[in-house]
Amino acid sequence: MKTKFTFKLLMELSKVKITFAVAFTTIAGYLLAKGSIDTGLILPTIGIFLLACGSSALNHFQDADRDKLMLRTMNRPIPSGKISRKDAVIVAIVLSLAGATLIYVGSNIIGLQLGLLALIWYNGIYTPMKRKTAFAVIPGSVIGAIPPVVGWVAGGGSVTDPQVVLLAFFFFIWQVPHFWLLMLKYGKEYVEAGYPSITQVYSEQSIRSMIFLWTFATAATALMLPLFGIIETHIITIIILLSVIWLLYIFSGLLRNQTTKINPFFYFMRINYFVLAVIIALMIDPLIK
Repeated sequence: MKTKFTFKLLMELSKVKITFAVAFTTIAGYLLAKGSIDTGLILPTIGIFLLACGSSALNHFQDADRDKLMLRTMNRPIPSGKISRKDAVIVAIVLSLAGATLIYVGSNIIGLQLGLLALIWYNGIYTPMKRKTAFAVIPGSVIGAIPPVVGWVAGGGSVTDPQVVLLAFFFFIWQVPHFWLLMLKYGKEYVEAGYPSITQVYSEQSIRSMIFLWTFATAATALMLPLFGIIETHIITIIILLSVIWLLYIFSGLLRNQTTKINPFFYFMRINYFVLAVIIALMIDPLIK
């Protein structure tokens, strides 16, 4: 099959909605470590973006056999026939090499090692693991914790700084309720495609309770950002506090009237809004202090 490469195809293969968000967390990490904005953030940010795009393209290749079985994913590039598996791998390799090179040039060997760890963790550990266990998302969430650390290192920080450990933990912990909300909506499709789902292990009521607990932990971690000196300005601290109150109020709906059906996508988008607000707050704080 001859692949007709288009910009739209590359965007689909790269999962740009996700990879752009990954790049923003890298920017946040850089600004927090550096304390100012300069051209030094360009290379590591583009590098992480390209590496994440390459990792996503490789994931398309790995999941193609299951993607064709799910309504939600059957129109992805490989199962829909827009690109061959071979060409998808070539794109993945080119993007990953370009990204890794830019990370190394824009940061250092530690930044490169972290970037490669994220790729290996996603494609080598998480992707095979999610075929085996419904709880793969928990170790898999380590992937999202790495890009802000790359930014932090590129900005002159150390991987052992307490601030970046907490920052990484925040970007780790929120992904669990985020994914389980998807399972509430698409769990049946995942099971039909051969994936284990948490909906097979627990009742919907139990899953809703667990999602609230993980969301509460996410909110608590966000409140710790000012305590660790990651956020220093009063206005941003207030914004974080108000965002936390809003998030917990919204998600308390998961516990009220548990016999009433909910729209998981409603909560899925709200936790996305919350994390986006935190990322923006993290990016602004060092520029106005």
